[in-house]
Amino acid sequence: MIQIDHLDHLVLTVASLERTCAFYADVLGLKVETFGEGRKALRFGDQKINLHLAGHEFEPKAKTPTPGSGDFCFIASTSIENVIAHLKRLGVPIEHGPVDKVGAAGPLISIYIRDLDANLVEIANLRDG
Repeated sequence: MIQIDHLDHLVLTVASLERTCAFYADVLGLKVETFGEGRKALRFGDQKINLHLAGHEFEPKAKTPTPGSGDFCFIASTSIENVIAHLKRLGVPIEHGPVDKVGAAGPLISIYIRDLDANLVEIANLRDG
């Protein structure tokens, strides 16, 4: 049997590499990096999100790559209250939350925003217990 240890990266197809990089760097503090032959990625910790420009995806790719089809969750070490205050300062609307959810590592308190391609981005804190 195979045992999977952790997620290394995922891929988002986006309408604009520049706008997407700016959003994730400015709003969520992810580090923009260039790798390979000019490819772009968003790094956080030991994971990253590789970016594909819609219509110019790298092979192999998802069967139907589409901007706005992503739905994922970041665990923040910043308190959810401070995340909310930061988003409000930047004028980023909170679509839903804070709400209680259950993540891979246990109970969460989560908020949801949309990025510039309308991907659903959950930002959460792990709850104690």
